[in-house]
Amino acid sequence: MRDGVPEPLRAEDPREISGYALRGRLGEGGMGTVYLSHTRGGQAVAVKLIRREFGDDPEFRRRFEQEVQAARRVQGYHLVPVVDHDTSGRQPWLASVFVPGMSLNSALKDHGPLPLPAVFRLIGCTARALTAIHAADVVHRDLKPGNILLGAAGPYVIDFGIARAADATQLTRSGGLIGTPQFMSPEHALGEETGPAADVFSLGLIAALAATGRHPYGAGGAMTVAAQIANTEHRPPRLDGYPPELRPLLERCLAADPSARVSPDELAALCERSAGRPLSESAGWLPEPLAAEIARHERAAQLPPQPTTPAPDHATDPAAVPTYPPDASPLPTGATDPATAPADPVPPGVRTESTTPLQHRPHTPPQPGYPSAPAPVADPAPKSSRPVRVVVAAGVALLLVAGTWAIATHVGDRGGGATDADGSHGDRPSDSESGPKFSESASPGPSAQQSGYRVIFKNRPFALRAPAEASVIGVDLDEPRISGPGEFTDSDDELELSEVLGGGWTFRTPMGKSTGATPEACLQGSQSDVLPSEVGEKELQRGQTLPVGTRLCTVTSDGNLAMLRITKVEQRATNDLPDYFTELTLWQR
Repeated sequence: MRDGVPEPLRAEDPREISGYALRGRLGEGGMGTVYLSHTRGGQAVAVKLIRREFGDDPEFRRRFEQEVQAARRVQGYHLVPVVDHDTSGRQPWLASVFVPGMSLNSALKDHGPLPLPAVFRLIGCTARALTAIHAADVVHRDLKPGNILLGAAGPYVIDFGIARAADATQLTRSGGLIGTPQFMSPEHALGEETGPAADVFSLGLIAALAATGRHPYGAGGAMTVAAQIANTEHRPPRLDGYPPELRPLLERCLAADPSARVSPDELAALCERSAGRPLSESAGWLPEPLAAEIARHERAAQLPPQPTTPAPDHATDPAAVPTYPPDASPLPTGATDPATAPADPVPPGVRTESTTPLQHRPHTPPQPGYPSAPAPVADPAPKSSRPVRVVVAAGVALLLVAGTWAIATHVGDRGGGATDADGSHGDRPSDSESGPKFSESASPGPSAQQSGYRVIFKNRPFALRAPAEASVIGVDLDEPRISGPGEFTDSDDELELSEVLGGGWTFRTPMGKSTGATPEACLQGSQSDVLPSEVGEKELQRGQTLPVGTRLCTVTSDGNLAMLRITKVEQRATNDLPDYFTELTLWQR
């Protein structure tokens, strides 16, 4: 599936959620699966069913409720509103207006930069959306191309806070920050308090990228770019390569001092003057190829696909009952549509346990520049394919952000290498990559019953030494090797060690705990007892998450099976992270 074009339901999918009949799949990601539905009045809605592991977490439910309530306060043009939700059922869910379109991220990837008139309309309308968001005392904090949806009537801002519930839950113990490094403001990257001006800085970065395909801070890895953003006060970005018409906008958005940045209202007015026509005029605002693709999305939403496989027979196969919140049932015949019902009573069969009854919830009627049909789906996280390099200016306190790095695997012959940073190899090539975003872990590999692994080496001493300075280093378990300071971490690395403001470990392939030393037990552990994608400095210091004797297992980027048995943990006075000494075993299938 791609950017909101529905696919048929699968056999394991539910057929309805709390009265919303599901018509197709719109997307699947780290938080859950998004389905296309329609009210009985024909209004399209996107229903996101949250993954069960989040539903089982009371902290996530609390944060999710807070974020949804904040999102429901936000109403205005160029925003996709949340219209219904339930945080108390077995699996939480939310429903929002569906806007057929594609993310700016996908549009730039597939069609290249936008013409300047389209850029000015994009930024001006997004600035108006920020005005509404900030008026509700909400700061987006993760504005980026993936969170801007291009529709026929203009751009729409999505995901103003809801996905942060998942990310924040993951970070409760690690103390990190939420966001995407390449689109943070300097104060956000430095871990300082962020306000509405942070969103304006992010929008300036988006304007530069949309117009030229180039980021003002270069094409380095995510953390390298974030470090340069954090250092903006001392080294502002060079803007001389951007169109002269765009530079005044970039200069006013990308000021290091938040108080010196343009306000969203001023920015919208500036864009309207630069575009030469009112922002409310949406006709022909996008190039023809993009407009044609969005029209295709609109047609697909009107004619949703039917399931390719029959729904499970729930009466005869209890195990096949799809997951949806308990007590949910379809709207009975003759029931009133939630979108058109009178204030009372709540239609039977519609489960709603939020503080405001569905009929009383604000519903914005169709307006120019505002969708007449419902909800956005955050586009899938772009796949990171290559390395991360970190160059951190002295004294810059850059916080790591939450998320699972989605890394494209690369299979090839590998040579031997040193087992410590002191004997590391030279640099490897680098490409820019997308920032982290919380996402579902990739499948770790075949089942244990089919393992058939043979030993490449066994119990090789392998020291995971923390970086000696503020940087991030990569660990490749196939070679095995650890990159030296200043080297690029590679897409083949299974682990990253960070010494940036405490830092921690980031697992780039799913890493689990094994109960035994056999390859079968190791493979089983990598699949069933999977650790969070990030382990913070405090957990590593206490030794609670990874005590001596722990066996860590992962299927590597080359398809091998690796086991790290921790033999000693040693804290150095000069580092926040401790050094972990291990024995590495590698099996090949």
